[in-house]
Amino acid sequence: MDAWLRFRKNRLALIGLALVLMLVLAATLAPWLALHDPTRQSLIEKRARPGAKYLLGADEFGRDILSRVIYGSRVALLVGVVSVLIALAGGLVLGTAAGFTGGWLDTVVMRVVEILLAFPYLLLALAIVAMLGPGVLNTTLAVGIWGVPAVTRMVRGSVLALRETEYVGAARALGAPAPAVLRRHVLPNVLPGLVVYATLFMANAILLEAALSFLGLGVQPPTASWGLMVSTGRDVLLVAPHVATVPGLAIMVAVLGFNLVGDGLRDALDPRLTTTR
Repeated sequence: MDAWLRFRKNRLALIGLALVLMLVLAATLAPWLALHDPTRQSLIEKRARPGAKYLLGADEFGRDILSRVIYGSRVALLVGVVSVLIALAGGLVLGTAAGFTGGWLDTVVMRVVEILLAFPYLLLALAIVAMLGPGVLNTTLAVGIWGVPAVTRMVRGSVLALRETEYVGAARALGAPAPAVLRRHVLPNVLPGLVVYATLFMANAILLEAALSFLGLGVQPPTASWGLMVSTGRDVLLVAPHVATVPGLAIMVAVLGFNLVGDGLRDALDPRLTTTR
């Protein structure tokens, strides 16, 4: 409750929450909000300017850009949510095991994590997609796997710090089994940080999905994807700038919303970081 009160005082966080809720509503109500079929083509109306029929214009195949942006929010949220779950699940297991157990397991896990983190993030995602192949599912898996090393390192650091606390030491001295110590004393203190990271990771996941789709390795046509829409619109940027700029603005708004919410959650869950805005 106190965290929510601190969150409400952060005006930028509330703006971010409103943007995220708009994104969720657009994805949920897409069949009712979209004025046209996002896959219907009309070459006569290709690259039509924004007007009464097409509020945000039409793309190079005469498809309604507004409808495709609305349906593209579904892809963005699907990739973001599922990839976050994959990254958190994998990172939580590996980070907890490495930090709490220590020894050779910690050494092996962290050396592998450091090698993966040494790769540029886009290059690592490209390598994973190249092995799995393009498509929504494989793009989601690639983004999720890409996020595992960072989550592992963050969780390991938190577990190492908690392992040295007095209450964890007392519980272990009293003979509490390791699973009970993790469940009662370690994981409850790790989860708030994971919640904040998950929100920030959503923004990165949306960006990475857009980048992969822009390169032709992510979502495949005719599925509406913001990155794919920007890619197809770049060739007509000078004669029909709305084809690329509208989905580009959608990406910016979504990423901004999740970043603002993540910053607000970080301040709300840790009173020492609370700022007046």
